Amino acid sequence: MTTPVAERPFVLATPAAPVERHGTVDLYVPARTGPAPAVVVVHGAPLPPDVPDPRDWLLYRGYGALLAESGVVGALISYQVTELSAMPASADDIAAMVEQVRADPRVDPDRVVLWFFSGGSLFAADWLRDAPPWLRGIALTYPLLVPFPGWDVDARFLPVDALAAGPGVPLVLTRAGRDIPPVLAGIDAFLPAAASHGWQVQVIEVPDGQHSFDILDHTAQSSEAVLAARDAVLALLDTQ
Repeated sequence: MTTPVAERPFVLATPAAPVERHGTVDLYVPARTGPAPAVVVVHGAPLPPDVPDPRDWLLYRGYGALLAESGVVGALISYQVTELSAMPASADDIAAMVEQVRADPRVDPDRVVLWFFSGGSLFAADWLRDAPPWLRGIALTYPLLVPFPGWDVDARFLPVDALAAGPGVPLVLTRAGRDIPPVLAGIDAFLPAAASHGWQVQVIEVPDGQHSFDILDHTAQSSEAVLAARDAVLALLDTQ
């Protein structure tokens, strides 16, 4: 029997971390005094309506615990996209949840990174186009940066096109070498466009990784890639 995606274990054995659930936001708070930088994790989309809340997936719980262990607030948000027509409303929900995280007194509101995964990366377009001053960077892991063939997606959610706004915050992109062809094609379009417009992009390669390598490929290469992405995000937050 195939293990459901929500129950597939994270590639790293991270220590259990206390979790606070505040509506649609879960906070993994580090053991430190004073406000800490925050990383808001934006899960993949669209998802079938019967899939468990991504905040309860071992994958994202692993990232939340890893971030808290690293001294920053890990914020896992939950939004629902079952139809592509819901993307504008979901984008507004995501923005509101980011502000909820920034308003928490344990968070330094001027040191935030947004970390997008898979299909959730289409929502990065808004932030690429117009990054607020408190946004220190954007991370993208096995990102969908060009909609799948046949998808009718509002032009607002085209990250490659958003790069034309000119260089904004630094980017960290994790590429899985054995990802599905549409994802790889989108990355192949995104990186040259970013370079031509002057964006700073750090690329972390996982040559043997599949899409969702961080739960599918329990190898040293996968572990090292996750830690490299974590370290790149921490560097954006000036915590190293």
